[in-house]
Amino acid sequence: MSTAPEARLAVGLMATVQAVVTEDDTAIAAGTGDVPVLATPRLLALAEAACVAAIEPQLAAGQTSVGTAAQFEHRRAAPLGAELFVEAELTEIDGSRLVFMFIARPGDGTDEVVGAGTLERVVVDRERFLRRLRPPS
Repeated sequence: MSTAPEARLAVGLMATVQAVVTEDDTAIAAGTGDVPVLATPRLLALAEAACVAAIEPQLAAGQTSVGTAAQFEHRRAAPLGAELFVEAELTEIDGSRLVFMFIARPGDGTDEVVGAGTLERVVVDRERFLRRLRPPS
């Protein structure tokens, strides 16, 4: 029986991450292409950051979440200097498994979609998770 306080998670939790595409965010820097636009792995990282921001304040002490699955489309290039808003919403809770929907839009006021998809994360006890990674003594 767990004595740790439970997370206060609820479907509908949301957060938005804002970013400006820099050279460190490009396909060139990520090694995934040779053009100076937002790299697909960086889009995924921004979406994950939005998911974390949506739930982190509601997690109990000692809890964290880890990414387990992603399904998304990178639909539009975002050049250097482009402002992005990446919004994530918690859409499903199944025990410790969380499902999020995310959408990334440019900050230029258009309704264009840079990327969108679903991400899954699992709530874990941070210390127990880290202990399992350490080699036995």
